[in-house]
Order: sequence, then C-alpha cells, then structure tokens
Amino acid sequence: MSDQDSRQYSAAYRIPLIKAPTLRIPKPIQLPPDIHPLPDDVAPYFAYPFTLEPHTLTLESSRQITLQSHQSRNSAFLRNREDEKTLRKREALRKIAPGFEPSSGPLVPTKVLVHSRQSSATTAGVGVDFFGDDRQKVTPHAPHSEDISEAKVRDVMDDLVDQLAAMDSEKPDGAR
Repeated sequence: MSDQDSRQYSAAYRIPLIKAPTLRIPKPIQLPPDIHPLPDDVAPYFAYPFTLEPHTLTLESSRQITLQSHQSRNSAFLRNREDEKTLRKREALRKIAPGFEPSSGPLVPTKVLVHSRQSSATTAGVGVDFFGDDRQKVTPHAPHSEDISEAKVRDVMDDLVDQLAAMDSEKPDGAR
C-alpha cells in the first residue's frame, strides 16, 4: 500500500470488528493418504454397456405407446366436449327459433297445404294453405301422393268430429 492509502484507512484500523456468534469458519478438509489419483487417460472409463440396450428400447417403446393412447383419449374427450357444447348451443337456439341452423342461411317460410272436410274451399275443390292463398286445385277423383300422406296423418279432433257426425246420422229425426 502506498503512503496515502495507509493514511486514508488509518482510522479504520483502530475500530474493533464484532463477529457474529453464529459465524464459524469450517475446518479445513484433510485428504486421506491412500486416495487414488485419476489416470492420465479416462477414455476406458466411458465404455457404453450394451447389455442395457434391449431393456431401454422396450421401456421406450411401451412409454411411447402409452403416451399415444393417452393423447388419443384426451383428444377424443376434448372433441366430445366441444361437440356437446355446440349441441347444447344449437338446442338453445332451436328453443328460440325452431328449425334454425347456424351454418345455414336465414329461415324461409314454406307453404303447407291443409285439407279439412269442413272447409268450404276444399268442398269447392281448392286447397288453402296457412297463408290464406289458393295454392292448387284439388280434384276429388285423382288424389295426389301429398294428399294421401296427409290423409293418413289425421288430427284427433277430426276423428272426434267424424264420430259425432256418425252418431248424429244414426239417430232418428225425432230423437234430436
């Protein structure tokens, strides 16, 4: 140290240092006298034991198969979960708008032909739809395939009206 440094730190030499009671200096390590030193060439120590190769390969292949099965099961679970979400969403939309399909375009109303025996339009030979338009002429002698399928699907009220009319026709005129 130079003379100037010694003058600068001279006051610090007179200050006593306090040691923490928990601070201990470790004992120096003593090596045993019979320690074997490393050789100059360590290459012979790095020989690969090929006896472990078949065991390692079978473990790795079984591990990969297990991982693939877990991955396929998890992806199927996620796919099913997404499908259920979209199905619930579609059902909620169908409750609001029956027949609504989000992937298709806007809903377009279709005309449905209604046949009833009491309707004066049907007795005149004209079919009436829900919108009140005259759609087509219905001839009683040549039924269409649409007319036959609609005749099979009858309403309960139509059956009741027919039964009541049959009962009225069976009664004598004086019994009314």
